[in-house]
Amino acid sequence: MTSPHTTPAGAGSVAVDHPLLEVEDLFVEFHTRDGVASAINGVSFTLEERETLAILGESGSGKSVTAQAIMGILDMPPAKIPRGQIRYRGNDLLTMADKSRRAIRGPEISMIFQDALSSLNPVFPVGWQIAEMFRKHRGMNRRDSLDEAVRLMERVQIPAAKERVRSYPHQFSGGMRQRIMIAMAIALNPRVLIADEPTTALDVTVQAQIMALLQEIQDEEGMGLILITHDLGVVADVADRIAVMYAGRIVESSDVLPLYAKPAHPYTKGLIESIPQLEDKGKELFAIKGLPPSLLRMPPACKFHPRCTRAVEVCRTDDPELREVEPGRFSRCHFAEEVLGE
Repeated sequence: MTSPHTTPAGAGSVAVDHPLLEVEDLFVEFHTRDGVASAINGVSFTLEERETLAILGESGSGKSVTAQAIMGILDMPPAKIPRGQIRYRGNDLLTMADKSRRAIRGPEISMIFQDALSSLNPVFPVGWQIAEMFRKHRGMNRRDSLDEAVRLMERVQIPAAKERVRSYPHQFSGGMRQRIMIAMAIALNPRVLIADEPTTALDVTVQAQIMALLQEIQDEEGMGLILITHDLGVVADVADRIAVMYAGRIVESSDVLPLYAKPAHPYTKGLIESIPQLEDKGKELFAIKGLPPSLLRMPPACKFHPRCTRAVEVCRTDDPELREVEPGRFSRCHFAEEVLGE
C-alpha cells in the first residue's frame, strides 16, 4: 500500500533519509472471548519536524489505539501487533528492547491523554507528579525537581504556580488540569508529542487557549505534533496535514485546506457536512447514517459502504486501495475523482 508521506508547512531542513516518525502498514488486534477484534488495519503515515498531523475520525475508528501503539502502552495481551513498523528516526520501536524503548518514551516521544482528571493521580499534588519525570529520567533530587515543576507550570500559564504546585488535581478546573497534563508531557523536551483529544469536555474559549498553547510550545521546541480528535473545527487552524481514519484504516490524507475545500472520500465529506454552520440555524443538522462497523465483524470490501450513499456493487466486492488522486492527496475510494468533482 502506498504510504502518504507528510510534508511540513514552513519547516526548516529535515532528515532526508528518515522522517521523524514513520508508521508503516501497522496492524493491531485484540483477542477477546468473542473473537479477534481488528482495531488497526494497515495504517501508514509519517511525521516530520515542526509538522502538525491531525488524525480525525469517529470514536472507535482506531485513533487512540494508533497512539498507544506508538507509545508502546498497549496491554499485550489482549492486544497484539501482528504486522507493521513504527520507526522513530529510522529505528523500529516494535523490535527495540524494552529498556531502549523506555528511554525513548517520555524523553523523545510523549503523550497528552484525553481525560486529564483520570490520568492524574488524585492522592498526590500536581507538582509532585510533574517533578516525577525529572526524578525518574534525570536523577534530580526532590527540591530541584519541584523547582522544575514550578517552571513548567508557569510555562503552561498556570497562575500562582509557586503556591499551587502543592495543590491536588481536584482543586483545578478542567482547563487547568489539561495544562498540567501538557506540562508533564513536555517536561523532558520530546521531539514527538501526541495529543489525544486534548480539548475534550472543555468549553470553546478554553479549547482555543489549549490549542494556542500547544502551537506556542511547538514553535519554541520545533517538535512534531500528532493531534488526535473527532472535532474538525479544532484542527482547521493548526494542522498542516490531516489523516482521516475509519474502521482502523486511513481513508483520506491531505493538506488541510484542500481537504476542507473538496474532500476526496464520502466519509470525509460527511464529517465536514456535519459541522454546524451559522446559516443553518433552525435547520436539522446533517449526520452520517448508521454506525461504525463492529471490530469483530468488519464488512467486506470497502468498510464504509454500508453507510455510504454512493455505494454500488463494486464497493461491496472490491476493497479500494489508498491511492494518490491528486498531488499530495490520497483517498481510499473507488470514486474519489467523482467525489472531488462534486
